[in-house]
Amino acid sequence: MQYPFRSSTTFVALALMMLSAGSAAASQLDEAKARGTIICGTQNASSPYGYQDPDTRQYVGYDVDMCKAIAKEMGLKMEHKPVSTEARIPEVKMGRVDMMAGSVAWLPKRAEQVDFSKQYLQGYIKVLVKKDSGISKLSDLKDKKVCASSGSSSAAIAQKVLKDARVLTFQNISQCYVGLQSGKVSAMTAGELVLRRFLNDSVKEGKPTALLSEPTYTEHIGIIVKKGESELLAAINQAIVSLDESGELTKIYDKWMGDESIYKMTRDFKVESVAAAAKADMSK
Repeated sequence: MQYPFRSSTTFVALALMMLSAGSAAASQLDEAKARGTIICGTQNASSPYGYQDPDTRQYVGYDVDMCKAIAKEMGLKMEHKPVSTEARIPEVKMGRVDMMAGSVAWLPKRAEQVDFSKQYLQGYIKVLVKKDSGISKLSDLKDKKVCASSGSSSAAIAQKVLKDARVLTFQNISQCYVGLQSGKVSAMTAGELVLRRFLNDSVKEGKPTALLSEPTYTEHIGIIVKKGESELLAAINQAIVSLDESGELTKIYDKWMGDESIYKMTRDFKVESVAAAAKADMSK
């Protein structure tokens, strides 16, 4: 008579243990709160996003500051983990970081692997020309030679967007700049921050260049987390919204990319769904 009782008691105990273990493993946010820290990854060698300061040997950058600010909004301390660009998504999928502020642009294939927060940054792929070239818009590049780095996303986008131009690829973007200044090509295309560095150099060299205002592509960038971590994602989204409303997000942007930086850019993006913003661009 005792065996069924024991069997059912054992079954209930095992079920409760499994439920308890499942609940603990299900929420990265609960684990972060229990530790008092949230593990945030950034790129390890990508200025101005995440890189090691040569003087202090500390990791600094826009994404590092965003990690700190988001953690503070969540009432947690930030544990920073620098990773390579290639390791950004794998680190999230394997649970080695709670969130990745790695300047990851939303793409449909990436959205199948990880979940994206609201937009906290926006990037552009643009075109640089010589200031006296007479080229002021993308349509002016018809039949012109446009250089891009071999194998880059900029090259692939140029082939698709600048259909009337002659897109050439050189081994690296520095060779494109040499080609632009020597007249071998009429324009070069890359990420805006990269091009702004060349623009600054060209002014110093007395051979000024100009950046076309119209981008060939807009990157909508969000914090990424492991699939299914809805509580963590909601907390990150709320933190980003709060940072935006308080002005802290713009302050961080200005420090690394705005008037306080060498780039002198103006923040022109909204905190919104990265997927919706990207799909809106695609429909244009």
